[in-house]
Amino acid sequence: MAHVELSLSEVFVPTARASTEPESDNFGQWSSTVGRADEPCLLIDAETRVVAISAAGCDLLCLGEPDGLIGRPLLDGGLRLLDFTANRGELTEAEIDKIPPLLALSSGRLARGLLRVQAASADSSDATVDAISTPVLADGAVAGSLTFFSEV
Repeated sequence: MAHVELSLSEVFVPTARASTEPESDNFGQWSSTVGRADEPCLLIDAETRVVAISAAGCDLLCLGEPDGLIGRPLLDGGLRLLDFTANRGELTEAEIDKIPPLLALSSGRLARGLLRVQAASADSSDATVDAISTPVLADGAVAGSLTFFSEV
């Protein structure tokens, strides 16, 4: 028969530490996390400016380097979205408002959808990505959206 012995010790409770992040609010913490993430992700503010994007997100979305996008409007930063027709036309204004990062901003809810991203060069194929976005809150109001991408 097996022998089991238990011992009790004092519970270790870690002490609360002040954040060492330059911006320790919710939005600032997400910005720092996204900037260091290995996963393809993007954080935009309420005016749709890119606050942070991971290097993997830049690669997947054919956007170049993260430093060149920070502070620029998402759709002026080189992101070219196409419709899913055989003609591969650029999205209209009404269609752009329904992409997950922008829909999460306007609705204040989770948003998910497929995006067709125009390839960086003419000899490359377009990328289709699954995008899942959530609003990011600051002081109880939507301050931006956080999006994770996965190639389909």
